[in-house]
Amino acid sequence: MFHGSLTALVTPMFENGSIDEEAYIRLIDWQIAEGTSGIVPVGTTGESPTLSHEEHKRVVELAVGAAKGRVPVMAGAGSNSTVEAVSLAQHAEKAGADGVLVVTPYYNKPTQEGLFRHYQAIAEAVSLPVFIYNIPGRSVIDMSVETMARLAQIKNIAGVKDATANLARPLHTLRTCGPHFIQLSGEDHTALSYLANGGHGCISVTANVAPRLCAEMHAAWARGAIKEALDIQMRLLPLHDAMFCESNPGPVKYAASLLGFGTNNVRLPLVPVSEASAQRIKAAMLEVGLLN
Repeated sequence: MFHGSLTALVTPMFENGSIDEEAYIRLIDWQIAEGTSGIVPVGTTGESPTLSHEEHKRVVELAVGAAKGRVPVMAGAGSNSTVEAVSLAQHAEKAGADGVLVVTPYYNKPTQEGLFRHYQAIAEAVSLPVFIYNIPGRSVIDMSVETMARLAQIKNIAGVKDATANLARPLHTLRTCGPHFIQLSGEDHTALSYLANGGHGCISVTANVAPRLCAEMHAAWARGAIKEALDIQMRLLPLHDAMFCESNPGPVKYAASLLGFGTNNVRLPLVPVSEASAQRIKAAMLEVGLLN
């Protein structure tokens, strides 16, 4: 169910910071029409840290309703509180999501045993597939391959979003967790290399604004057209660079605003991208062919 190019959706907002539901639904419809394999609402790119619980749940409901079963929905349900993560995961299941994405707990720095018990508790509370989101750059901790292998023995812990950018990691994960364990890259630059080392797809930031190209790259890889896939990745490279010229999701929200999906607004403590970054983003979009 979860493979290929999945989009870590931005949450479009009005200038006053409220959620632009109409733009969000249009974004999802466009994503599906462009060939995206799945959508991931309220992850980091969706500004989950600064959404209220009510907003978070509403965005999940909007995503499920807009997708209408056409593509799977993997709803963000992470927290550094296990009780809160369980609640968000249970809501996602009730709303009709197809899976949940749970980030490793940030700030309180649990041990590997604490990580195991955190995910075990969430998996026992829902019947949905649970995906581990391992992103040491934001959460400080790194789930070991050994801990992931223990978790892979739990029936509904289905895979990982790996944002380590460590290309040896999918090899070790494949060896210890087995081929059934779904490995999704969380880093656009290394998505193709990740596939070569045993990955199944990518949860992409860039796909917010270049969904067709991202989907075509994965499709080319799947049918063995390696040069075509690499050509697309090279075409996307300046866009990948631009999407991370400032803290995510600032750059991608600006890029999405140029395509008519909400404003450039992000919630504090994030701020809109600088003028220099805005020019870089626009230039990359022009180079890739996303703007006239």
